[in-house]
Amino acid sequence: MLEEIRISSLGVIESSTLELGPGLTVITGETGAGKTMIVTALGLLLGGRADTGAVRTGAKTARVEGVVRVAGLAGFAEAVEDVGGEVEDDLVVLARNVSAEGRSRAFVGGASVPVTALAQVAEPLVAVHGQSDQHRLLQARAQREALDRFGGAPVASLLATYSDLHRRLEATEAELAEVVATARERAQEADLLRFGLGEIEAVSPEPGEDTTLAADETRLGFADTLRTAAEQAREALSSEDGQPDALTTAYAARSLLDGVREHDTEAGELADRLAELTYLLSDLAADVASYAARIETDPARLSTVSERRAALTALTRKYGDTIDEVLAWSERSATRLLDLDHTDERIEELRAEQEVLRRDRERAAAALTKARTSLAERLGLEVTSELALLAMPHARLTVEVRPADRFTASGADEIELMLAANTGAEPRALNKGASGGELSRVMLALEVSLAGTSPVPTFVFDEVDAGVGGAAAVEVGRRLAQLARTAQVLVVTHLPQVAAYADRHVVVEKASDGSVTSSGLTVLDDTQRERELSRMLAGMADSDTALAHARELLEVAQEARRG
Repeated sequence: MLEEIRISSLGVIESSTLELGPGLTVITGETGAGKTMIVTALGLLLGGRADTGAVRTGAKTARVEGVVRVAGLAGFAEAVEDVGGEVEDDLVVLARNVSAEGRSRAFVGGASVPVTALAQVAEPLVAVHGQSDQHRLLQARAQREALDRFGGAPVASLLATYSDLHRRLEATEAELAEVVATARERAQEADLLRFGLGEIEAVSPEPGEDTTLAADETRLGFADTLRTAAEQAREALSSEDGQPDALTTAYAARSLLDGVREHDTEAGELADRLAELTYLLSDLAADVASYAARIETDPARLSTVSERRAALTALTRKYGDTIDEVLAWSERSATRLLDLDHTDERIEELRAEQEVLRRDRERAAAALTKARTSLAERLGLEVTSELALLAMPHARLTVEVRPADRFTASGADEIELMLAANTGAEPRALNKGASGGELSRVMLALEVSLAGTSPVPTFVFDEVDAGVGGAAAVEVGRRLAQLARTAQVLVVTHLPQVAAYADRHVVVEKASDGSVTSSGLTVLDDTQRERELSRMLAGMADSDTALAHARELLEVAQEARRG
């Protein structure tokens, strides 16, 4: 249950706090005082679209907070914790900030969350109904959704099963159409892939082979140059014909320093280092000689390597920059070719799957239609009964379930609410004869009928009593009060007959400068309620006649509530 709403810099409201409780709370006030801003604030808390125009002129940010008591709200605490929020003392604070620049931030239990997360957590808490919902009720989709809501979980399960089959069938039919339409292109693609795979198979490249052969070809092509360089290097290190070489020179230098070792330790250290150098030069000379001996000229091998490289290059020109990429293309293409070669089989599989899904969808649609048809009669009777309590004793609402001309994501039914407003009148579609007042009462009656199957803790009605007056307004107030026995109900109204039934009456007052300050929302006592009802009745708060009428309204409402 919502315990408190705090509003800052939203529309004409500068700063206000609305304390709520169980039962029926009505909000009244002069036109333009900011009554509807309460509903706008609730919309923001429910994750609704943020309108920067709603930010108070001169303010940087509008903020709305809602304090929710967790007790009795199944799954709510878990939903808060799932998004990172905390429950403290059985309370959770939901908040929404909207900046003048258009940025929006949301908070759940102290945690910053995406607006979508706020909507998921808060949406099950409140059902908001405004005058725009009356127009939405004229839409076929809204009427179908109302009937399905009346069916509760069983119909929701049937609808989910049907919708899943419908989605799968559409996906299957789309794939089938694509495969059939592109059969020729698929055959051409298969031929190209088969040719490419044949070329690669004929060469049979190995991973990394192009890199290895490039090195081999370079070495074989410069064999004479490499051998000459290696032999000259060996001669420079260790000559066999008595010519000066590095090894002989190093030996001589070592002998000279060895001869003076006893006179200076540093000379001895240098001699030792030269000894190490001579060992290294000796080993290096042997390695160079071995390298030179291994180099051999092999024209036949060079020709073979060059031819193999040419074959690999032909592949890399078509299928990849390297042989490894060519092999990867080959693997992908083999998988794709396997799919393309089974086009006919895939078409048959899809057609068989299509037939099964069509039969299953038809059965699911029939089950859904049967459930809706049964529900339609019950819903019509319940709404008709509610309309009788709303000063429409001769009205009769029926719900027609007719076959649609095609399957849709919501079934194979056309659902339409029909209203016969008077005895003997033929039922007509809501959009072909219901007045604004009748439509308001139909929507209220429908919501009351749906409350048992899709209960929410809090109902908000924003001037849904528009177009209603006189005795009908009294009955609207009476029915809202009855609904408030099992739920928290918040009503923005201009009708004193409705306001008289409130458990808590809040008035929105304008300050003299046209704004609403922190004192703009005032919970009225009995005397103040009489004055406010008098103002609503006659436009004058102190009219004796209007005050008497206001007291009479309050007495009638109190008696009705006790009854």
